[in-house]
Amino acid sequence: MSARRAPLLGALLLVACDGCGARAEPPARAQPPAAAKSQSQAAVPPAPPPAPSGGVGASKDPLPASELTWVYGSTGVGPMQVVVRLPPRRDGQRFPVLIAMHGRGEAHKGPAHGARGWVDDYGLVTALGRLHAPPLVAKDLESLASEERLERLNAALADAPYGDMVVVCPYTPDILAGDRPFSAAVPLARFLVDELLPRVYRETPALGTPASTGIDGVSLGGRASVLVGLERAEAFGAVAALQAAFDSADAPELAKRAKAARERNPKLVLRLLSSDGDFFLRANKTISKAWNDAGVSHELRVVPGPHDYVFNRGPGVYEMLVFHDRALRGRAPVE
Repeated sequence: MSARRAPLLGALLLVACDGCGARAEPPARAQPPAAAKSQSQAAVPPAPPPAPSGGVGASKDPLPASELTWVYGSTGVGPMQVVVRLPPRRDGQRFPVLIAMHGRGEAHKGPAHGARGWVDDYGLVTALGRLHAPPLVAKDLESLASEERLERLNAALADAPYGDMVVVCPYTPDILAGDRPFSAAVPLARFLVDELLPRVYRETPALGTPASTGIDGVSLGGRASVLVGLERAEAFGAVAALQAAFDSADAPELAKRAKAARERNPKLVLRLLSSDGDFFLRANKTISKAWNDAGVSHELRVVPGPHDYVFNRGPGVYEMLVFHDRALRGRAPVE
């Protein structure tokens, strides 16, 4: 391992335990049996949020929000599970797609439990419900957001109500090991873009176009979302990350990749979001500067909060959902 990777891996070992003493782990679930082909399970969660307006079709009553679990016994990155959150909808209604990658703590739980990181540990379901019933209040964002930021988010929701998305939560394998971690994004990108997204487009109410598809993630997941998004830029309309786990030394290579990605997809929307208590704030600022120097337009946003589960459940999940809901519908970000 190169010397420059040591601080990054040390910080991520701390991240793997972030929130362990503050929040109990979710109850263990039985590991589904491995299968040569993918399996699918569906469950309708209680008390879904109200369906967004503007549905297409003859159905008078909206379908409730629901959840799918897809199990892959073997992929290019090992066994895989994917949790898919379907929005409340009317017959014929179609939505953008967001791939949401979890952090390293969930990577250590294995595919069955790790894939549920956003749903069980990061407050995804609660956030979706609240976005359908604004205004947001300080408690929704774990009292971490500034009053000004909360006002801007609420103003944006009042101007253009949250439209919802198909949220796809794959297990995020730990791609940080070794001295050449960027290369590990290739098989992950191959699974996500060539195998998973076509299935999402076939089997869910997805719009099914690159322009309406985004990828994001937190910490390790942010590293994965950036590497995959830049590797396969033609497959996405927006690529973003929350507290992405990079070294400052990664900036020159990421600038080359971002410039090449934008050349292949000139309409690609890019964003980095960090926080004032993030281990990787300096690295994200360095990457942002390198992108600016390379002429790659993007947004860098720094908000209050630690690198911890409380951030994921607060500013992290809300900023991610609002950003992609707007970007994948061609709307400007919340300034």
